Amino acid sequence: LTPAMLKLRLFRVRNALVRECMAEFLGTFILLLFGCSAAAQVKTSRETKGQFLSVNMAFSVGVMSAMYLTKGITGAHLNPAVSLSFCVLGQVPWGRLVPYCLSQLLGAYVASGLVYLIYYDAIMEFSGGVLTVYGPNETASIFATYPSEYMSLGGSFLDQVVGTAMLMLCILCLGEKRNTPAPSELIPPIVAVIVLGISMSMSANCGAAINPARDLGPRLFTLTAGWGPEVFTCYNYWFWVPLVAPPIGGVLGTFMYLIFIHWHLPDPDPPENLSTPSTISDKINMIYLSIYLKYLLTGRERPI
Repeated sequence: LTPAMLKLRLFRVRNALVRECMAEFLGTFILLLFGCSAAAQVKTSRETKGQFLSVNMAFSVGVMSAMYLTKGITGAHLNPAVSLSFCVLGQVPWGRLVPYCLSQLLGAYVASGLVYLIYYDAIMEFSGGVLTVYGPNETASIFATYPSEYMSLGGSFLDQVVGTAMLMLCILCLGEKRNTPAPSELIPPIVAVIVLGISMSMSANCGAAINPARDLGPRLFTLTAGWGPEVFTCYNYWFWVPLVAPPIGGVLGTFMYLIFIHWHLPDPDPPENLSTPSTISDKINMIYLSIYLKYLLTGRERPI
């Protein structure tokens, strides 16, 4: 190794959990940076520099970019509901759940702060310097999600459960080798298209958070950046819906995949070394082995 490479290796984090938390932090940061920046651009320009579809597409690009960036370390969960679902499946240890979720939450919070700094002048000009949750000049929806005026609490909860269930149902099959798996290098854009489809079809009601960290991180930022406690009390304390409903939806979608697909796929082919012997010598060896085991189990002397 060259001296430069040795110096770089000194910066390598040796603790696996810390490395994974760093990846989840950075991946969620990228996701929110793309998505909330697009929301700020569309909102503050009064849709002259983008439309609602622009925000949906930006979040999808953020998902793809974050997955390519971090997939090799953690699989790129970027979402506490996804982490919970993989824990239920036994693919991630339960001890990783809380550290992953906190890392995702922190990544979303920091990204929101950077978006605020980038678009500070635009936000102040648009809102007249008054940061509010309600009204034609509200800017809180740049960061967190809020329900439409017509939505009931039950309808909002169902909306988030269904959206997250569809996310998990559609991504769990991508790595299933007994079905029609996607090439590993194409999984990020495929997941991005799935997210785009969910956003385009199920975001009118509540903004399609389908991710507790994506909603709570920016909401906590707006609480501390001047919007005040109204971001939590508005719409009859609606904030808990995108926190509780997505994990339920994620687990529901996971069980739907297991019950309807995974448990009914054909068994994998046995390894070649366990297949039926094809040569005469293999058959003779199998016969001799069976005779030897017979005498061994009966306690007789081993045949020559």
